[in-house]
Amino acid sequence: MLLCTALGTLVSVLFELLRDLLAPRECPGCGGVVERSAVFCAACAATVEPAPNPDGSSCLAAHLFGGAVRDAIHRLKYGKRSDLARPLGHLLRACLARSPSPPRVDFVLPVPLHLARLVDRGFNQSGLLARSVAQHVRVPLRTGVLRRTAAGPAQAGLDRAARLTNVASAFSVTRASAVRGKHVLVVDDVVTTGATLDACRKALLAAGAASVTCVALARAGVERDAPPDQKKPD
Repeated sequence: MLLCTALGTLVSVLFELLRDLLAPRECPGCGGVVERSAVFCAACAATVEPAPNPDGSSCLAAHLFGGAVRDAIHRLKYGKRSDLARPLGHLLRACLARSPSPPRVDFVLPVPLHLARLVDRGFNQSGLLARSVAQHVRVPLRTGVLRRTAAGPAQAGLDRAARLTNVASAFSVTRASAVRGKHVLVVDDVVTTGATLDACRKALLAAGAASVTCVALARAGVERDAPPDQKKPD
């Protein structure tokens, strides 16, 4: 089993290297061409700001939700550009790497979408980002352990109290034996009030997880240049 996992990881890495050599890299923020070693082009990179992550925080975020990061997330989710999850995954990897106390991880979970929203969007952006993180930390990705049991309205546009109510009992663990005693890393695209990730954490801890750390691509709250009609994260 371990040999099969190692071979699968090696094949995946080799495939990604070959794809990088044959295809030009696209800036996830604007669609322009970028250097092989960069995620964003120079113009977009100038708008990217790191997110504050207090010591001991159980929820890490790579960048502030603004500028090219906001544009890239909107292209990923609303433009159905699932291919952008791969370069954006590098930002999550870097966030974990620079953490003063990297979390212990047995496996990675994405924040699940309700089935109705998954069918409408066609993919779970958090699942695609989680796959990239799992490959980086070399642990399994589990997609069926945590389930969203209630659809509810989108989190976008709701205040903190409404967000907390919206997701208070929205998640459940399908198999407690899969998480009991495990150290779990939960991946999401955007954290705003933290209500969604907190609900995921509570469900996993209630099922017996030893620890739950959350990481998001962006932390919302400061959008310096977002036009008033710009879609907000859900």
